[in-house]
Amino acid sequence: MRTDTELQTAVQEELTFDPSVTATDIGVTVDAGIVSLLGTVRSFPEKWAAERAAERVSGVRALAQELKVKLPGEWRRSDVDIARAAADTLKWDVMVPDTELTLEVENGHVTLKGVVDWNYQRVAAVRDCQQLVGVVNVSDVVTLKVHATPSEVKSRIESALARTASRDARKITVEASGDTVTLRGQVHTWRERQDAEQAAWNTPGVRLVQDHISVKP
Repeated sequence: MRTDTELQTAVQEELTFDPSVTATDIGVTVDAGIVSLLGTVRSFPEKWAAERAAERVSGVRALAQELKVKLPGEWRRSDVDIARAAADTLKWDVMVPDTELTLEVENGHVTLKGVVDWNYQRVAAVRDCQQLVGVVNVSDVVTLKVHATPSEVKSRIESALARTASRDARKITVEASGDTVTLRGQVHTWRERQDAEQAAWNTPGVRLVQDHISVKP
């Protein structure tokens, strides 16, 4: 198990390794495996990339990010320009039911609201807004129309794993509360773990999947 100092070094190296991140502007602190990212980035996509880089490092228990988006002058846009660009982007994305969504923009902060059928539609809408020039943050308050039940999620996971000849479908327990699903259990391969998680994401009404499945060959 890595010490906090070793983990700090590993996270710094991963940030440096990622070409989409300017690591020199980001500070890293670690306390009991909890990583904090401090400093500034030039865009919201860079902020997102820095968070994903830190999460990739083995040993990171949690991430507390305090990165601030500081846009270069040429990347700044008025709220009206951002709102117009966001509306057009959502309209042109075939994965997004744009008529079911509304958005608000204040000082570069975009808030997405509405109700959609599937989680992938919500994710696509958020991603579209995150990538726009001038956006410094995206608040996602989009909801899903239906809620998942444990029996439905369990059935979908078992079917998905059966299609890949998995031996471990019955070793996975499923807890569903509202739009959140928690997976627990043990499988033999990362592929089986990924299949189980994807099956949960593909269930109508699931907005968040907490994957606590362990892999033991």
